[in-house]
Amino acid sequence: MTTTWQFWAVLSATFAALTAIFVKIGVSGLPSDYVVTLLRTCVVLAVLALIVAATGQWQNPARVSWTTLGAIVLSGLATGASWLCYFRALKLGDASRVAPIDKLSVVLVAIFAAIFLGERLSAVNWAGVVLIAAGAVLVAVKV
Repeated sequence: MTTTWQFWAVLSATFAALTAIFVKIGVSGLPSDYVVTLLRTCVVLAVLALIVAATGQWQNPARVSWTTLGAIVLSGLATGASWLCYFRALKLGDASRVAPIDKLSVVLVAIFAAIFLGERLSAVNWAGVVLIAAGAVLVAVKV
């Protein structure tokens, strides 16, 4: 199994793309995108519980700092909010137009990482961020 971040990032992008397709199909079969979100969350929870149990990676939360727990809770809330908004957008719009706008998160991550984490991007990196933003908008525009 490879351990490069690039390998895992490509897998993440692939699964994210499949998510958009499967959710678009799923939200059309149920009247509530909230129910779709709940069902998907249950699947994610069950699969992760099995992985954690099978690999013996459970840690006692009492050993984790409050800062770490707080960040994880906030991340979970942000993920839930993102999923709810994404599923609603997919229910209302075309997957091929919704997904690129959702991927503006790449642009926001670069901006937030620079502001909140002190990460530094070069001029070439920022040019890439601008191109990602422009590309997302161009793909989403219906002409």
